[in-house]
Amino acid sequence: MKDRENSTLKKALLAAFIGTVIEWYDYFLYGTAAALVFGKLFFPTIEPTAGTMAAFATYAVGFVARPFGGMFFGFIGDKYGRKITLVWTLGLMGGSTFLIGCLPTYGSVGVLAPVLLVLLRCIQGIALGGEWGGAVLMAVEHGHKGRRGFYGSLAQAGVPVGIILGNGIFMLSSTLSEQAFLSWGWRIPFLIGVILTIVGFVIRTHVEETPLFTELKRQNLPEKNPILSVFRSSKKNLLLVVGTRMAENASFYIFTVFILVYATKNLGLSKTEILNGIIVASFFQFFAIIFFGALSDRIGRRAVYLFGATLLTIGIFPFFAALNTKSIELIWLAVIIALSCSHSAMYAPQAAFFSELFGTHVRYSGASFGYQIAAPLAGGVAPIIATYLLAKENGEPWFVATYVAIMGIITIVSVLLAKETSKLDISRE
Repeated sequence: MKDRENSTLKKALLAAFIGTVIEWYDYFLYGTAAALVFGKLFFPTIEPTAGTMAAFATYAVGFVARPFGGMFFGFIGDKYGRKITLVWTLGLMGGSTFLIGCLPTYGSVGVLAPVLLVLLRCIQGIALGGEWGGAVLMAVEHGHKGRRGFYGSLAQAGVPVGIILGNGIFMLSSTLSEQAFLSWGWRIPFLIGVILTIVGFVIRTHVEETPLFTELKRQNLPEKNPILSVFRSSKKNLLLVVGTRMAENASFYIFTVFILVYATKNLGLSKTEILNGIIVASFFQFFAIIFFGALSDRIGRRAVYLFGATLLTIGIFPFFAALNTKSIELIWLAVIIALSCSHSAMYAPQAAFFSELFGTHVRYSGASFGYQIAAPLAGGVAPIIATYLLAKENGEPWFVATYVAIMGIITIVSVLLAKETSKLDISRE
């Protein structure tokens, strides 16, 4: 019996991890392409800075769509089970990413090109909006009491692996001549994502439903309208999830997307060197997420989260100072510290922390919708706001740093208002 439980747990954790890798590989590809090529390919008739902002605007569309995905798949996940959502979200993400790689550009079909780009980006956002909740609940609800932070962090750790794969393949494609890269090379990372999607399908179709939802269904207790129930009984926790995410989400896209624009266009650095730095930092982040997730089981979710948010709020100014030295070594070090310490300490406990704030009957809806509502408010607009502030201040990044610090303060206050959840027994509701 014990061996079967361990085997089921391992399959669940693998399904959560691999699926997250694939989903975020697909999603991050778009961010890298928006920073480096989409302005030229889909908005070539407007001034370069405006073109970059337009590309980031299409990037932000995916974030606007994410709460709808969280709400829809949250309903499915709380009413019919976690497993079914994992298959559907993976299919939507993989299909839309593949089609982005097939899109004609503005030079071929005119304004239809950016319209199709926005449509596919919306589908990506809806898919990712449902993906996170299903992946983390698959890990957390299969996990044992006292180790939920560690198990949940394994799902979160798929994100830096997705970045490594996406940026690595994108970097290889960018070694082509500029003409070849803009003509067809940028499509390669999007097209080969279909292979990863097939792998994910095979793994996820063989995983079992979580024991907590299975018991809920056995007792015929699934919520009829889980999202309404969240608004009625868990509104405070929902708002705290949103506030808690602001710094983590905004800073992440500053560190991984906006930095590509700032370093290449304002500092004159090579995009390959910056992509290499992000890949190296993501490697360290993978281990940091697992470490901080396990640490949150020992000292609490709030303590770990507050460490990351405080470090971000204070450290964002030295981060940009390091970038301004134009020293590749210092820039790499700054990105490694930013992702592995400040961001990871916030991101690692989220899976368990947010899940534990809601009961099993509304957990998917509450955790997922709250998590995704923060996406357009923080991460989705962060590159646009940062690009605007940079242009307004003639290339000086200190307004951008102040903006990130304000997000940090919002998160610190939200975490202080939230209750500690690491010792809760979510199987005894």
